[in-house]
Amino acid sequence: MPHKFSQKTPLAWRQLIKEKARLMVAIGGIAFADVLMFFQLGMLDALYDSATNPHRRLEADLLMINPQVKTLIDMSTFPRARLQQTLAYDEIESAYPVYVDFAPWRNPDTHLKKNILVWGFDPVNPAFALSEGEENLEQLQMLNRILFDRASRPEYGAIAQLFLTEGTLEAQVNDRVVETVGLFEMGASFGADGNLIVSDSTFFNLLRDRNSTQVDIGIIKLIPDADINTVKAQLKAGLPNDVEILTVSEFTQLEIDYWANQGTGFIFNLGVFVGFFVGIIIVYQILSSNVSEHLPEYATLKAMGYSDRKLLIMLMQEALILAALGFIPGFVVSVGLYKVTYAATLLATGMKTNRAFIVLLLTILMCVISGAIATKKLRSADPADIF
Repeated sequence: MPHKFSQKTPLAWRQLIKEKARLMVAIGGIAFADVLMFFQLGMLDALYDSATNPHRRLEADLLMINPQVKTLIDMSTFPRARLQQTLAYDEIESAYPVYVDFAPWRNPDTHLKKNILVWGFDPVNPAFALSEGEENLEQLQMLNRILFDRASRPEYGAIAQLFLTEGTLEAQVNDRVVETVGLFEMGASFGADGNLIVSDSTFFNLLRDRNSTQVDIGIIKLIPDADINTVKAQLKAGLPNDVEILTVSEFTQLEIDYWANQGTGFIFNLGVFVGFFVGIIIVYQILSSNVSEHLPEYATLKAMGYSDRKLLIMLMQEALILAALGFIPGFVVSVGLYKVTYAATLLATGMKTNRAFIVLLLTILMCVISGAIATKKLRSADPADIF
């Protein structure tokens, strides 16, 4: 059986290369459809990854938020007293607040203002696992000292370069002078173009309308060997319903669900469908034209004893060959497009193995569907037509 299958492959290949111009058009069309799907899926992943990057970095066993919270960029607060109540539970080791809000940042060069996301917490109990900047947390205890996100959008100014050159840098946040004492890397997202880390005292000095008794996120850490699910259930049962207790993964999923239900997520998913549909049309046109032009030859093969099934297999082989030939340039172009997109937006775009596998499967499915549609013409090949 494998020997018979391999014998049919050259015939399918010869059918395709007979019209080289048409083959190149088909490869280009499939590559275009793949690039479209790659780009939409890449941006969708960048949306979710960038939006949830802060969530995944939170150093907590459990989190406390307002039940109305759906996304980090539109937080609602809860009473700080709720965090203090958790300390009555034996399994709770510590509980401390994190404050999150937007504040206007003035570009030191252009003097233009742009909102930046400010994270405030006690530097003694850092909320994030920082790959850099940890050595500067102690300096944050001094008023109006900040850590600047080196992966923020360039509209904030060349802060990272200036800091590395000069060793310190003054800027303005909400018309108050602050001093940059270190850098960290969080990254821009669809909701926030940049981030600052400050102490809780600096946070309230910069955002005078905020109240320290109202918390955005509560960080809860458990004693060793405590069961997270058990403690979570106890807190949910024992605390008032003006707070919600979540694991870090649940808080992350909450953010993903928010963006998935917004128009942005729908648009990217729609783009994948459009690319898939365009690819089906392109491959169908190529295969249909191929069948139409060689209909007498197919009729001859039928007269020689070829069954419809064998001819359909040959047509499917053509479809799979087109899928493989079109995927390769589509993959290469998409890798370059991801690099250009990252340079322009600083969003975490990049090729992922699972995404490449998904697009490859979609490409194969796209070509198989096209081949299945094109087989209707193939069945019309009548051996009587050659006489």
